[in-house]
Amino acid sequence: MARAPANPKAFPTLALETVLIQRVNGPVCGVDEAGRGPWAGPVSAAAVILNPDDLPPGIDDSKVLTEKRRAALEPEIKARAVAWGVGFASVEEIEDLNILHATGLAMCRAVEQLAVQPAAALVDGNYRFRLPCEIQTVVGGDGLSLSIAAASILAKTARDRLMIDLDAQYPGYGFARHKGYNAPIHQAALKTLGPCPAHRRGWSPIKALLEQI
Repeated sequence: MARAPANPKAFPTLALETVLIQRVNGPVCGVDEAGRGPWAGPVSAAAVILNPDDLPPGIDDSKVLTEKRRAALEPEIKARAVAWGVGFASVEEIEDLNILHATGLAMCRAVEQLAVQPAAALVDGNYRFRLPCEIQTVVGGDGLSLSIAAASILAKTARDRLMIDLDAQYPGYGFARHKGYNAPIHQAALKTLGPCPAHRRGWSPIKALLEQI
């Protein structure tokens, strides 16, 4: 008996954007973040208003794309989008506000960077951050909405570049390789060197190391 073919992967579309644009009668951006989980570095966010008549081919959730593919798509998205913006919240702001509210701050900064202010935003996840426009949350949005997927790419590539810069500023931790996430090389460097100013000192693994110093 022949097996039924596996369901092909569903790619993000502009379906959610189309419905929301009709309801709010104005531009809609997609918003996503990168870097909520790492032990070091800022959290980043991006907002993108796509041009439905000039879409770069291959936009998808940044997590399923290779680093090379993300790097190729970044300038294409920026060149063809109606507007795009990137924002960060620093390690200090993460410590002061907590990671959830720091993420919202980075998202707000990204939306404020848009050359065209949106009437509404499609935001990845289920938390309604305070943004300067109407919000519609979308769980798994980076796999459903092209605008959110585009934002996920810009947020990821922007943060990765910053982590490469931090690797040069604080050598020995391997930031350029693991981007501040938990990794054996990162754990080993922390035990040898201790935390640096780029580390999130409120994170339990970093806090535990500081208590031993």
